[in-house]
Amino acid sequence: MTIAGSIILIMLGAILTWAVEFDLAGLDINVVGVILMLGGLVGLLFGIYRITVTRRAVGPIDEPVHRHDIYEEPEARRTTVYEERRHYDEPPL
Repeated sequence: MTIAGSIILIMLGAILTWAVEFDLAGLDINVVGVILMLGGLVGLLFGIYRITVTRRAVGPIDEPVHRHDIYEEPEARRTTVYEERRHYDEPPL
């Protein structure tokens, strides 16, 4: 679950808990809202934890890699250039 999805769950749960005045037989909308808010909070904490672990695992780079160490110039290739010449005998109008 992403951080944005967790925030959406928290907002949806808050709306169901405090803004909706609807009754269903055998279902309490307020409890559903609280459950959604708690699920969103758990997802938000897990998403933040996952981001911090990922950033910490990368670590600093010890030595920079220079391009000339890796890349070698290819050998010169022969290329053929085609040139088109047109001669117009008629004068422009």
